Amino acid sequence: MTAPPAGNPAAPATAGRERLNPLTSFAVAGSTAVMTTAAASWPWSLTVVAACIVLSLAAGTAHRVLPAAAAVMVPLGLSLLVLHGLFFPEGRTVLAAWGPARITAEGLDFAGQRTLQLAAVVMALLVFSFSVRVPDLVAALSARGVQGRFAFVLASTLTLLPAIAGRARSIRQAQESRGLVISRSLVSRAAAFRLQAIPLVLSLIEDAGTRAAALEARGLGNAGPRTSYRMVPDSTLQRAARSVLVLLALASVVVRVVLAGTGG
Repeated sequence: MTAPPAGNPAAPATAGRERLNPLTSFAVAGSTAVMTTAAASWPWSLTVVAACIVLSLAAGTAHRVLPAAAAVMVPLGLSLLVLHGLFFPEGRTVLAAWGPARITAEGLDFAGQRTLQLAAVVMALLVFSFSVRVPDLVAALSARGVQGRFAFVLASTLTLLPAIAGRARSIRQAQESRGLVISRSLVSRAAAFRLQAIPLVLSLIEDAGTRAAALEARGLGNAGPRTSYRMVPDSTLQRAARSVLVLLALASVVVRVVLAGTGG
């Protein structure tokens, strides 16, 4: 038997050495998010954030992960700071007060810990979403018997924001080549956004209809066994690791519930 030629779609999706199965990466990200939430410990959260930064730097995705994390966490962190920093009922150490609003040390500490905890969860999921190969993920889910519709929806969710950003950039470039001038003023940017939003939404709707018709023509909704041209390796060690991660996540939730019930 001869080896498949280069570029053959039936060739394995790895070259040289076996890489992580997408389901293993998803199990790592998901279990990390669950255990971070259950632990509610700032040293653990800080460790997760640091590990995510190192992993994103090693994978070359830090230039996308860090801005996306900042876009999510800056408004969320500010809202937590305002809510718990000014109106924390358990606060006793008052640093400043303006009528009913009080800045307390306990409130600031609580807001900081929750912000760090959410940052760890967000970064863990972002590192996964920016590093996973979507075709590999779809193939791995299909190999596990997951319905094609669900696999496609999950893959589309991971690629939705990059697709919208790319389409918006193309629309802006096309409008600028036709004479649209966007200055730094807020009024100019608002007017440009209005002109770009309509073609962006219409193009996304048209694209969704085209994809739906193409998927139906290829039998995405049909029942029965399926085959895949894309081979995603999955070793016994990775399957065992996924099981251990799921058990650890469940155990962390159980421990958290027990401690909460006993007042710990």
